[in-house]
Amino acid sequence: MTSDFIPFNRPYVTGNELDYVAEAHRNRHLSGDGPFTRQCHDWIEKRTGCAKALLTHSCTAALDLAALLLNFACGDEVIMPSYTFVSTANAVVLRGAVPVFVDIREDTLNLDESLIEAAITPRTRAIVPVHYAGVSCDMDSIIAIAERHDLRIIEDAAQGVLAGYKGRALGAIGDLGSFSFHETKNIISGEGGSLLVRDSNLVAQAEIIREKGTDRASFFRGEVDKYTWRDVGSSLLPSEIIAAFLWAQLEQAQRITEERLAIWRRYHEMLAPLEAQGLLRRPIVPADCQHNGHLYYILLAPEIDRHSVLNELRKNEINAVFHYVPLHSSPGGKRFGRAHGDLPLTTSLSQRLVRLPMWLGLSAAQQQRVTDVLGAILRQKAR
Repeated sequence: MTSDFIPFNRPYVTGNELDYVAEAHRNRHLSGDGPFTRQCHDWIEKRTGCAKALLTHSCTAALDLAALLLNFACGDEVIMPSYTFVSTANAVVLRGAVPVFVDIREDTLNLDESLIEAAITPRTRAIVPVHYAGVSCDMDSIIAIAERHDLRIIEDAAQGVLAGYKGRALGAIGDLGSFSFHETKNIISGEGGSLLVRDSNLVAQAEIIREKGTDRASFFRGEVDKYTWRDVGSSLLPSEIIAAFLWAQLEQAQRITEERLAIWRRYHEMLAPLEAQGLLRRPIVPADCQHNGHLYYILLAPEIDRHSVLNELRKNEINAVFHYVPLHSSPGGKRFGRAHGDLPLTTSLSQRLVRLPMWLGLSAAQQQRVTDVLGAILRQKAR
């Protein structure tokens, strides 16, 4: 590996993270729900409009909390895309429920809202739209379907911090939502996540589940004179050290997002000639969606072998990667879930997708090298 190597991801720090971690230590509060956690909660609530934000130690934990909160049980069904990370399905499976996989749209790679209604059965309890690449699903259609069939909506907005749909913040449109602050995301704390609760009727129970099934949160607010075990729960909150690191990122989240969008737009312009030559397809962002520049992917022309393209990029010291292996075709998906139909787009598009290096600080010159090398490879492969 030389100085010319372009990694897929490089975690960004604002410069205040270690200062805030030291401040948390000086505060003598390193366990969860300290001052920095409260600041993060307040920021998320104000920026999204949700009734309550609750930091968790991962987005996976936030999804687990959502499944516990909606009391999924054995035999229940939850509709979701197959093209998503395994945590989306695991949250359901851990409760004994069945993930029902529906195909994706060709333009956004999001859950195809036109296929949802046909997948609903008397056992269906919820819909989980996943906002791929920070580009929103068609939430108006999904909300209308949920209302017609009395279903809950859990937004998997792991990639959606500071992204929106018709001016509404992703993660706070459905009944519940989840964010990720993993080091590969726009806003990071190494590991970390948040549950967003839009329905205020669910807030008290969410706090209980997150605090090991106790009413500890109510106790610290002085609402009860002692806290006790109330219901099923787990320890899902992060330490104050994680929250302190996250606060340094949230303070500059708007700037970070704007700079990522600038990098995204440069890729989009640079890659237009390759799309015009029929070698790839660039991302499509519907007019109603305000994305956040989370990742930049391309879809290779069907006749081009992705594996060989990735290998050639790696030989040129460019680390590009593919994304999800569809859950419905995985051993776990076959064992625990079921597919509604053949999911042809999920299968075909997932085999053509390549994610390009994308991180704050990626220079125009580096992006030009990625584009030039990629173009040369694709033109050679397409002969």
